[in-house]
Amino acid sequence: MHHLQQYVSSDDDDSLTSGGNNLEDITSHLKPLDHVKSIIVLQNKMQVCAAPDVDPTGAVEHLHHIDSTTKEVMHNLKYEELFAPEVGPENPFQTRHQRAHKNMLSGFVEQTHINDFQFENQRRTFNSYGYALDPTVGCSPEEATNFIGATEAAKEAEGKTVFESTKERPSDRRKRSKNDNPSDIEGFLGPWGGYVDEKRVMKPSEEEAVELEEILAKRQKRGKQVDDKPLEEKTVLHIKDTVDYQGRSFLHAPQDVGVNLRSDSPPERCFLPKTQIHTWQGHTKGISNVRWFPKTAHLLLSCSMDCRVKLWEVYNERRCIRTYYGHRQAVRDVCFNNAGTQFLSAAYDRYIKLWDTETGECISRFTSRKIPYCTKFHPDEDKQHLFVAGTSDKKIICWDVRSGEIVQEYDRHLGAVNTITFVDENRRFVTTSDDKSLRVWEWDIPVDMKYIADPTMHSMPAVTPSPNQKWLACQSMDNKIVIFSALNRFKMNRKKTFSGHMVAGYACTVDFSPDMSYLVSGDADGKCYVWDWKTTKLYKKWKAHDSVCIGVLWHPHEPSKLVTAGWDGLIKYWD
Repeated sequence: MHHLQQYVSSDDDDSLTSGGNNLEDITSHLKPLDHVKSIIVLQNKMQVCAAPDVDPTGAVEHLHHIDSTTKEVMHNLKYEELFAPEVGPENPFQTRHQRAHKNMLSGFVEQTHINDFQFENQRRTFNSYGYALDPTVGCSPEEATNFIGATEAAKEAEGKTVFESTKERPSDRRKRSKNDNPSDIEGFLGPWGGYVDEKRVMKPSEEEAVELEEILAKRQKRGKQVDDKPLEEKTVLHIKDTVDYQGRSFLHAPQDVGVNLRSDSPPERCFLPKTQIHTWQGHTKGISNVRWFPKTAHLLLSCSMDCRVKLWEVYNERRCIRTYYGHRQAVRDVCFNNAGTQFLSAAYDRYIKLWDTETGECISRFTSRKIPYCTKFHPDEDKQHLFVAGTSDKKIICWDVRSGEIVQEYDRHLGAVNTITFVDENRRFVTTSDDKSLRVWEWDIPVDMKYIADPTMHSMPAVTPSPNQKWLACQSMDNKIVIFSALNRFKMNRKKTFSGHMVAGYACTVDFSPDMSYLVSGDADGKCYVWDWKTTKLYKKWKAHDSVCIGVLWHPHEPSKLVTAGWDGLIKYWD
């Protein structure tokens, strides 16, 4: 016994665990005499190392504990375990929304199996009629007819969906005008028959229109819009003899002035004017535009900011012949017809008026309720009843003088329209605008055929065609005169740019000498500038007016005579 214990104790405990687990292995070293005792001792020794036996009191499967934060489970779990209640104290700080049982961000979604068609059918029924079948999962067949939403309506309609036809509502169908008989050529409607009570043009009644106007007025915080009645037109004749000894009126060109005013050819060679030979006084405020009488230029028409238009003699006594009163506000532009018997005046009171040049009678008035900035008669003899006007609301409007109706609108500009110039034998016209672009239009086609805009371009509020109709001289707001070709391409001629004057902010007009050797322009300081057309060199400048020199006109039949008009209210004649 003593020997055995010595053996056991002298050996490491490891011998029991690593390879000494087998009794036969150990006892095989011992003598047969001590065999029995040694087994008992070893058994006692090994029993100390083993775990105690435990009797399970419940089913083993209930002992799985799953932490509530676990993201992945490594073995299969039963349904009851997965949906076991969370245990432990409740968080007192959670809101009702946070405490709710959720399986996605916005709530609890139960998966269910429903036919796509049925789902869409119920959704549309709910949208249209306000009721749908209760979609709750797991309801009994009796509950399958429960409705949610407008349950009363569901009972009335017997739960019919949009797919099944409910009884037709009276407002659903409008009566259509029908005529499907193709043999009836005049009255055949086919699929184009409208509704019986259909109104194609919706227009507010007069009372509604007044109400709408009031609402708009309130919205824009302005008073009630009461249209200004056009001013009563009147005219004053300033000369005693309206006719000469042969009974011809002042519209007849004089023949005793040393120049053939009826000739079609310009003077042989033009010269620079040197001195002032006359001043026409009469306007009380600045002049805004001057125009020659067509062809002969023996009369001059001027319009001014004093709301008046005046007609002046250019030869003989150079008197003021007539004054035309008819506008409440400054007159912006005037334009003769081809014969000179009538002219248009456009003013800031939003009216364009047609006058008889000789009698001073106002023939008709036109308004689009917007300010007209420029106006022009169509130059063709057979279209003298049509005129166009560029307005402050970005449109070019064409009126027919005979009916007083608007016959065409060209609405493509993005800013107020400043000038209208006819080119290409009057088949086209060019317009410039505050949007810094130049557009070319075919007559009577309201879409521009050419649009010229360049980031370097400025607004061009004055445009003049050259006497040979090949070029357009445009006064640009960067103190230059730029030249465009007036033939098919409308290309800017970069070599011809005239500068040296100050015009920024003013629509100072430009003009050519009749033989095309010079270009003249006014400027903001009241000076008049003359450039050589070929070389673009500045030839001459002189102080013509105390204020802005807004208009210059070279006489078409005189080699060196020039008219300038200024904001000082004077019109001066130079030779």
